[in-house]
Amino acid sequence: MKILMGTKNPGKIEGAKEAFEKYFDNVEIEGIAVDSEVGNQPFNQEILQGAKNRVKNLKKYAAENQIKADYYISSEAGITNSLGEWIAINCAVIEDENGLQSVGTSQGYPIPDQYIEEIKELDLGKVMDKLFSGKELNKGKGGISYLTKNEVSRIDLTKNAFVMALIKYINGNIWR
Repeated sequence: MKILMGTKNPGKIEGAKEAFEKYFDNVEIEGIAVDSEVGNQPFNQEILQGAKNRVKNLKKYAAENQIKADYYISSEAGITNSLGEWIAINCAVIEDENGLQSVGTSQGYPIPDQYIEEIKELDLGKVMDKLFSGKELNKGKGGISYLTKNEVSRIDLTKNAFVMALIKYINGNIWR
């Protein structure tokens, strides 16, 4: 199964691979950097929009380069206060070769209000790097691994978002 993913981020690719391998055999994911067309730090509706834009731009790239895939996927992390409190979530978008699209999100974790403006200015990854004296935490286990004392990683959040998005595909016609 050939999957194109709209990122080169190894943590996001690993999370997606783990999700797809729960339900499919011979999973091959190729990461391709494409634009999300939203800011470096997406918030609220930009999270889903960024993930959808990555899939759109990934399909355009694939068509221009004569690359065929079974699925085109993306993951966008961001912060939202749509529930009344600031939380960080991952949003996954999957589109199959026939154009059927599905969306899923990870569980969210709280972001202290005192960091929101700095996160909006820089981005969550840079603020996490600063707080935990890390370097590019968003490329591996992520800052969430520090916050949860290695109980949950960025890979886990991405995997869970993709498992949720796969519901449409693994349950046949129930969701179509």
